[in-house]
Amino acid sequence: MQYNGGSIVAMVGKNCVAIASDLRLGNQALTIATDFEKVFPITDRIYLGMAGLATDVLTLRERFRFRVNMYSIKEEREIEPKTLAQLVSSTLYERRFGPYFIEPIIAGLTDSSKGSQPFIASADLIGCLNFAKDFVVVGTAEDKLLGVAEGLWEPDLEPEDLFETISQTLLNAVDRDAFSGWGAVVHVITPDKVITRTLKGRMD
Repeated sequence: MQYNGGSIVAMVGKNCVAIASDLRLGNQALTIATDFEKVFPITDRIYLGMAGLATDVLTLRERFRFRVNMYSIKEEREIEPKTLAQLVSSTLYERRFGPYFIEPIIAGLTDSSKGSQPFIASADLIGCLNFAKDFVVVGTAEDKLLGVAEGLWEPDLEPEDLFETISQTLLNAVDRDAFSGWGAVVHVITPDKVITRTLKGRMD
């Protein structure tokens, strides 16, 4: 889980949700690349982040893309975030005796009678889900992310405030972790658009 490094955080706002990851790909302490994205769009309103072994991240990216496409064809509708979380969980649990070394985060907006509701969840490497109402974190800077997020996050943040909060959380946490960093990418998902921004971080 620590071999390639990397950290991801997702946060809930007011009718919006944000997910951010660092961009480092390492071989333990050796940095190999500074543009390795760990967060992928599943639909227009759902993003999936995976921290852990880079080869498994790329393998599962394709596997989840295939399974989501199959779901869309069979059900004739887009997958919902909660359904995707169960799909991710069952996919990881299938391989529990020789697991994929990744920890996923699902962030998205669900359609309900009350309008768009933010949804976030994370899982461990064998698919044990953790649903949250505030924020979830995974990766090598997990402990630091939790500490900073608890200090900065507030309920009902507007999209711009949520962007600022998640950005400060990630950048400050990865500065204290040798296996994460080298910039970040942030996706803020709102009912009508997704705002994606790339941040510069410390390069040392």
